[in-house]
Amino acid sequence: MRLTRRQFGALALAGSTTLLLAACGQSSTGGPASAGGGQTTGGGQTTGGGQTTGGGQASGKPGTAGGNGGGGSVSFVTALAEDERTALGEILKGFESSAGVQVKMIQMESQDVVNQLKAKKTAGKVDVDLVAQDNLRLGPLVRDSIVEDLSGESARVPETTIDALVPVTQFDNKRFFLPYRPNVQIAFYNEAKLSAAGLQPPKTWDELLKAGQTLKEKEGIGKLAIQGAAGDPLSVTVFEFIKQAGGDPLALNDAGTVKAFEFMAQLEPLLTPEYRTAKFDTMNTIISNDTAYLGSNWPFGINVIVDKNGRKDIKAYQGWAGPNGESHVLGGEVLGIPAGAPNRAGALQLAEFLMSKDTQAALLTKLGWPPMRTDAFGNVPEWQKPYFQAVQEALKHVDARPNVPYWEDVSRAMNDAFRDIVQQKQPAKETLDRYASAIQKAKQAAGA
Repeated sequence: MRLTRRQFGALALAGSTTLLLAACGQSSTGGPASAGGGQTTGGGQTTGGGQTTGGGQASGKPGTAGGNGGGGSVSFVTALAEDERTALGEILKGFESSAGVQVKMIQMESQDVVNQLKAKKTAGKVDVDLVAQDNLRLGPLVRDSIVEDLSGESARVPETTIDALVPVTQFDNKRFFLPYRPNVQIAFYNEAKLSAAGLQPPKTWDELLKAGQTLKEKEGIGKLAIQGAAGDPLSVTVFEFIKQAGGDPLALNDAGTVKAFEFMAQLEPLLTPEYRTAKFDTMNTIISNDTAYLGSNWPFGINVIVDKNGRKDIKAYQGWAGPNGESHVLGGEVLGIPAGAPNRAGALQLAEFLMSKDTQAALLTKLGWPPMRTDAFGNVPEWQKPYFQAVQEALKHVDARPNVPYWEDVSRAMNDAFRDIVQQKQPAKETLDRYASAIQKAKQAAGA
């Protein structure tokens, strides 16, 4: 997916050559630095508009890097929250030690990656070797030839990669990206509170509505939460309801979409008022302090709600299905290599390390990041297992958001339609017709 994230000032890490220069922003994928929400080490250099944290001291457990060694250093663009940067930095020390390659992490938000890399390419000053990019913002990188065609590197992709990730990495049957980090929301619930109200975790829209009604009658206030913060969090919420009803977000006025908005309008009075500001970080708070007894969030919430906040009574499951079945947004990041990267070999070496079973397992246990390969779930600590069973179930029913150049217009239309229909109770079909027309104009303007 998002603590007020990505804002941190300059700091130095003792014993390393870390340099942080600047950072701020928010990813579109939900979750902390994609929901989505690391920190490395090392004497990095600043690369256009990003924040550099560089490769740390060569120490720690040897990694499993493969490929032909590039040596030297690898500039790695990513967008991470502070906790993530720290954990990933520790993991990368193993790579630096075994591969003899220093990693310079550059903090750059996903919405800035395209323009920053495009400017470097135009100026003939590409100084980035590897990019971890939100899977929602890949199209422009391919369209403008900012990243390499990696079809010749497909053998590096593990055979155990989750099937749903493959289409995200390819355009016109060519592989431009390598899988790195999938993300999917799961539903957290207060088991004792639901049980006291005679409820089970809702698995259908009807059961969700009944749970909302029952809890509001019992508590006198809504106790369900959806992520309603304007922007990407609300877009994820609306996208999932539309797909669960069989609608098409790119059309936005078909029968399924109308059904989804009409259902959300029914549900809205049963929600906790705090839903309007709920996103990846505030949802953790809402669930942890019992403002809501049920709400969806990225797996980052597992470590925060259950471990850090000590709420072992909060359980999780994959969530509910609509009339057309279950659907969850496939969030997360993939890896790309900019055209003209100065250390292509080192970038491939680092990519293999990041895709390795050991690294994916470490990211899972330290950060709660779902692995991109099926064989890395086995090392989950006992207490985390039920939660990651929920993640695995949710990953069976994912839909990627379409990589279209006018997606920002679609996202804005979904936000505005939610305000008009769900919050202000305007008629669904007529309102959606208006926004559907706006999307078609944006599509034509984009030449799509």
